[in-house]
Amino acid sequence: MSSLPEPISSLISALNRLPGVGPRSAERIALHLAQAEAEAVRQLARAILTARERIQTCLTCGALTDVQPCAICSHPRRDGSLICLVEQPVDIISVEKSGSYHGKYHVLAGKISSLNGVGPEDLRIAELETRLRKETIKEIIFALGTDVEGDATSFYLAKRLAGTGVKTTRIAHGLPAGSGLEFADELTLSRALEGRREIH
Repeated sequence: MSSLPEPISSLISALNRLPGVGPRSAERIALHLAQAEAEAVRQLARAILTARERIQTCLTCGALTDVQPCAICSHPRRDGSLICLVEQPVDIISVEKSGSYHGKYHVLAGKISSLNGVGPEDLRIAELETRLRKETIKEIIFALGTDVEGDATSFYLAKRLAGTGVKTTRIAHGLPAGSGLEFADELTLSRALEGRREIH
């Protein structure tokens, strides 16, 4: 039997379902919230509800946004001839943090996986093809995962888009900065060798 009151146990259980929140963290957060100022908790609850109600996906690229089209799609200085193809909206955040990409995006909303019953028709491929007809796109950069499904999706799309005249490329996959070879697995090393560039 738990020594905690039922409302706190329920809160711990709810928090524990969040990604990255383990049982210990869920308990600490729940106990903090149960003892915090009521107004601070109300503010947090309002912020969560507001985010859930206002955030939607961009109708053009599929990114998370509160306006249509999203800030990236409507930005006048973004290079509209470049499209970075990602699996999920959160992947855009990772690419943006690098600060080295200034094109636009397209979210597939998944990857082909026969094991999970996900086929090409379940992804946002038709929307990508619509963009290819409407926009002046010169290159699509595949920034998908290096697993079997990511490879299969990239291969499928490269073949499907072959007749469009659009260049298709894939980001190089290599070693993380500050890491040694002893920490790299075989696939990472193989991709690092494949993606090698000449030293000038």
